[in-house]
Amino acid sequence: MGHGRHRVLDKVNFQLNPGEKLGVLGRNGAGKSTLIRIIGGVEPMTSGRIERSMSISWPLAFGGAFQGSLSGLDNLRFICRIYDLDYQSTREYVDDFAELGVQLAEPVKTYSSGMRARLAFALSIMIEFDCYLIDEIIMVGDARFHKRCQEELFVKRKDRAMIVVSHDMGFIHGVCDHAALIANGKFIQYGEDTGAAIAAYEAL
Repeated sequence: MGHGRHRVLDKVNFQLNPGEKLGVLGRNGAGKSTLIRIIGGVEPMTSGRIERSMSISWPLAFGGAFQGSLSGLDNLRFICRIYDLDYQSTREYVDDFAELGVQLAEPVKTYSSGMRARLAFALSIMIEFDCYLIDEIIMVGDARFHKRCQEELFVKRKDRAMIVVSHDMGFIHGVCDHAALIANGKFIQYGEDTGAAIAAYEAL
């Protein structure tokens, strides 16, 4: 078993402007999700800095911030207090969107990973961020839930900035106006030439 430090991302430097949608490509383990978690404040970085001029979501569907011993409703109530959201209207929306039923009143630690993701996604959508961090993990649940996620993000919030991690090349090409590739820790930017980024990824 290996020991010591392992460099995942090396001198990553980029700027995302309001409304831009950046697709991030890379092989499994390249550091895509790590980058998303660092930008979202979920994971600390060992050096460098992030300058935020927009409000940024946590990674969509990331349920790691939930208090497991509390119910989904109690976690919802806590987030409402932090973001100054109306509890009743938020509860009604989350109840309808996440479709957890009576499980919403159960401790989050009893949820499956898919249930936690659905709750986290519903709560993320209730808060109007300037920039959304999207990992493939949002694709949980059935086709109807996928369709609702697409509608909420890419139709109702098409004016927002997004950083999208996906292995679906058609999805990246269709949604993103900029693209980058992570390979060997390096963040290689292709600007608006998403086709070149996809070709480079497929050549790996």
